[in-house]
Amino acid sequence: MPSRDEVFITARELARLLDSGEPVTLLDVRWSLPEPDGRAAFERGHLPGAVYVSLDDELSDHSVDGRGRHPLPSGSALQAAARRWGVRTGVPVVVYDDWNLAGSARAWWVLTAAGIPHVRILDGGLAAWSGELTSGAVTPVPGDVTVDHDDLYAGALRAVTADEASSAQVLLDARAPERYRGDHEPVDPVAGHIPGARNVPSTSLLDAAGGLRPAAELTGLLGPVGDAPAVYCGSGVTASVVVAALASVGVDAALFPGSWSQWSSDTGRPVALGD
Repeated sequence: MPSRDEVFITARELARLLDSGEPVTLLDVRWSLPEPDGRAAFERGHLPGAVYVSLDDELSDHSVDGRGRHPLPSGSALQAAARRWGVRTGVPVVVYDDWNLAGSARAWWVLTAAGIPHVRILDGGLAAWSGELTSGAVTPVPGDVTVDHDDLYAGALRAVTADEASSAQVLLDARAPERYRGDHEPVDPVAGHIPGARNVPSTSLLDAAGGLRPAAELTGLLGPVGDAPAVYCGSGVTASVVVAALASVGVDAALFPGSWSQWSSDTGRPVALGD
């Protein structure tokens, strides 16, 4: 399993990397539930040389039915998108966002699962960056990266189906507690959680500044997870934060990409409420 510094990069380390002149591809994956299109925010200010990536349009495939609100893209579609972003063979990639590491963790998971190596998340996101920002649109030189896996369910990271998630020995729900309990469901038509799942909100793993907590704190917050936990959220986005956090402490966790949006759309599946 990768170590923390193989999954995350600090702003200080990124600044050193950029100052050294070594090649690195920066991807701005700004996305949030209230504002899923981050292009306008990107054009107002982004890391120098960064390219905007649309989570909804390029890290998801909405032509896929029955796999939740953000179905995984195919590897071939991802390869074409990554080349548009300027991703090059042998050049490391740093992904960042400005909302709880959600967009960047999704990008990290999708790119890594597809077989693209050396992808890291900017710890603390855009807020951690104290260097200059540039504005406007960016058109990169096309890249040449090759994706190894067309089906990301059989990729370099573990993904599970709804049936596999329901039978996982440890299943973690990364949503806010009120959504887990079923008190409030602002997005999906059914409230509640998958029976047997334990709530570990992705935001609880971040400190006040939005960075990933130290390993000892993560271990305490995550609790006993066994050898092969699975993680879900609303639609497979914020669960990626928990998967990345688990990877940083040496735990190989699986993502349930369809998550609650897929589970709750099947009326034959059970729903649990409360704690």
